[in-house]
Amino acid sequence: MARSPSGESVLTRVDRVLSCFDADNTTRTASEIARHAGLPIATAHRLVNELVSLGYLERTPGRRIRLGVRLWELASRGSRALGLREAARPVMEDLHAVVGHHTQLAVRDGLEALFLERLSTRGGSRNIIRVAGRLPAHACSSGIVLLAHAPVDVQEQLLASTHPRFTDRTPTDPTTLRRLLADTRRRGVVVADGYITVGATGVAVPIWGPRDDVVAALNVVVPSDEGNAPAQISALLAASRSISRALGANPRLDADLTSMPT
Repeated sequence: MARSPSGESVLTRVDRVLSCFDADNTTRTASEIARHAGLPIATAHRLVNELVSLGYLERTPGRRIRLGVRLWELASRGSRALGLREAARPVMEDLHAVVGHHTQLAVRDGLEALFLERLSTRGGSRNIIRVAGRLPAHACSSGIVLLAHAPVDVQEQLLASTHPRFTDRTPTDPTTLRRLLADTRRRGVVVADGYITVGATGVAVPIWGPRDDVVAALNVVVPSDEGNAPAQISALLAASRSISRALGANPRLDADLTSMPT
């Protein structure tokens, strides 16, 4: 594979170009892409032109650059997210109607929670998450659930890392995090009050796959001052059972979910 004088492969540079786009920066100029990707302007222009010709990027009427539909097309064909979203969406809609608060589906990517689906509520508690958005896993309820069921080496990586603190309640101390993960595994649910946003409480439960592993987390975000976060747990567990069954979860795990504390 062709490499630049710095030793980077073409794919590495393409990844840096595509990674310039996020929820807050959906379009950029070629010069902005060069600056954010750390590439020479001529290299950035060449890569952008090639990616546009292949459909991975596209130009807006104002000659700015945005992600192209070719990326969505390819991702939709084989991504693990597709099956999860298809199985979870109807159940999430029912759950959202019952609880009346933001309802979200996330998977773990490294030490981050990646949100695949979100049903929002007008006038609900403040929530910074968007579909395809990410949060540090230690700071949100979905992330805590996913980390609690992650391999030991991932948990040790978390405990050995330095973590950003979003509020006074964000768990960052290794001893606190270790205890929190163990408690979440034991109880099958976590209530994260004000971990990432003051006044918002996340409540999350695991979703199980056919190999007795946790493949995703389902959570709702409720206003902290309502004091009714525990009331959401039964509805969340019922939704988790439905989604886990749709994904082919082991019947034994389904029975275990039924016996979890509420």
